[in-house]
Amino acid sequence: MIRVALQEDLPLVRSLAERTWPSAYGHIISAAQIHYMLDLMYSDDALAEQYWAGHQFLLYEKEGQPIGFASWSLAPATDLPGPGVYKLNKLYVLPQTQQTGAGKALLHAVIDAVKAVEGQQLVLQVNKANKAKSFYAKQGFTILREMVVALDHGFVMDDYLMGLSW
Repeated sequence: MIRVALQEDLPLVRSLAERTWPSAYGHIISAAQIHYMLDLMYSDDALAEQYWAGHQFLLYEKEGQPIGFASWSLAPATDLPGPGVYKLNKLYVLPQTQQTGAGKALLHAVIDAVKAVEGQQLVLQVNKANKAKSFYAKQGFTILREMVVALDHGFVMDDYLMGLSW
């Protein structure tokens, strides 16, 4: 079951991120960068700021247990300016529940939500070495451009910006 996450669910989102990121990125980036990015994007303050800035969070629950989450928002102009462009900010499913359809269901719930607000395109960033890139390609996303983003402490995000239009 997929449901809209409320503000009181944000610690649950953080917990899911902490349990998915080492598996998703452990072979791509250092443990130090994983820790830095989790703190940057999933601290209580960061999640609250995202929530109050209009990011919509979804939780996927199986038998009453949360196993994944997604978030989406209006795309920042720095990603791809234009009306009707939204961004999938996050989509993670616990490693032991991957390949069950949960990620696909979350993605399609976001697509449906973006269409419901008359969005015309959904974009996302994915690390160039992340196997999720092929998942998104199978769902119809195409690479729009490369994005290299410098972070503090010498860390870098080496991503593709992918998009799906309808």
